[in-house]
Amino acid sequence: MHNLRMFGLVALGLAGLMATAFLTVSLALLAGAVMTATLVWRSLAMKAKPVPVYARARTSNQPRREMRVWNDGRGTIIDL
Repeated sequence: MHNLRMFGLVALGLAGLMATAFLTVSLALLAGAVMTATLVWRSLAMKAKPVPVYARARTSNQPRREMRVWNDGRGTIIDL
């Protein structure tokens, strides 16, 4: 009788351990799926903002200006 009771307790403990492991893995997969869906949604929802581009054609007879470099406190600026 003692061996039968011990077998039942061991089976109950293993079942509890397996249930805990299954719950942990399923919650981790659920969290990963939610994070992946959020990242995909954010990347698809972001719309590129149009930025105006101003360009001038340089002809060969214009003299080249010297390169100006200065630091405004936030970083170095190089004006070509």
